[in-house]
Amino acid sequence: MDDLFAPPQYEWKRLAPPYRTLRRLTTGIAAVVFLVPAVIFGVLTQLWWVSAIVIAIGLAITVPRWLLVERHYRSWGYVEREDDLYITHGVMFRTLVAVPYGRMQLVEVESGPLERALGLAHVTLVTASASTNATIPGLVPDEAARLRDSLTQLGEAHASGL
Repeated sequence: MDDLFAPPQYEWKRLAPPYRTLRRLTTGIAAVVFLVPAVIFGVLTQLWWVSAIVIAIGLAITVPRWLLVERHYRSWGYVEREDDLYITHGVMFRTLVAVPYGRMQLVEVESGPLERALGLAHVTLVTASASTNATIPGLVPDEAARLRDSLTQLGEAHASGL
């Protein structure tokens, strides 16, 4: 079954290690945004049981996300093949996307404030079909720029035959 999502004949490139820190930071920030208002609500209104329910739900979401960061990180991979780019990811719901170079319309490199602080960027591929747009997160800026240049060049070369 693993061969279905990661054909073994190719060497898969993985995300940069700081991506794990980014996932933990975003999970922690989301937990704080969710849990702090629940605590404040409970203290101000004396409805501790409502706060307890909201906090329990918040922890039920946050703790598994936190514990699965490493598996989520290891699930990501990409490989540049002759005619297409393969991207795989997912822990419970695994995904393998094959993006033909000739179908790419745009390659974007973006980096938000937390990504920049950790020295990361992500590459987004826009294709002729809106449903097959693909993103590769957690790349160091040099690799993101190299991938952007490579995909742009391959996209132009493969689109010339259309």
